[in-house]
Amino acid sequence: MKLAATSLSYALRCVAAATFTGIGGIVLGTNAAHAEFAICNQSFDVVNVAIGRDVDGDFQTEGWWTIGTNQCANVVRDELESRYIYVYAQDVFGKPMLNGTTSMCIEAKRFKIRGISSCWSRGHIKARFIEVDTEKTQRWSLFLAPPNE
Repeated sequence: MKLAATSLSYALRCVAAATFTGIGGIVLGTNAAHAEFAICNQSFDVVNVAIGRDVDGDFQTEGWWTIGTNQCANVVRDELESRYIYVYAQDVFGKPMLNGTTSMCIEAKRFKIRGISSCWSRGHIKARFIEVDTEKTQRWSLFLAPPNE
């Protein structure tokens, strides 16, 4: 399920970078044991983001985080237990901004949904998430950037 950079849509290009406390001059707080997954919006538009991840052996999706231009949101504040985090992003008009390949469930308003199958029959919306390999690091930042055109 790994995604290559070429599989992302024309709307956004994702650049993922692991950031560790103290490496490269980046300091993310004083609590070295604190893990997180952050999404930073380097596009020119406000972005609404949902994530999916394994929670206690079952997939769970959660949203929404609204991220302004040149801002970041810590979407996972606890220990990164899963190597893979799934991300769905849409603009303020509801248009998907990433060309994901993994189908998961979302809602129009704030949500937390257990399970990723049978979205429609359970009253949810089916959306395609991208897979982000965090390489089992403590901290990970995903940068959403405008396409190179």
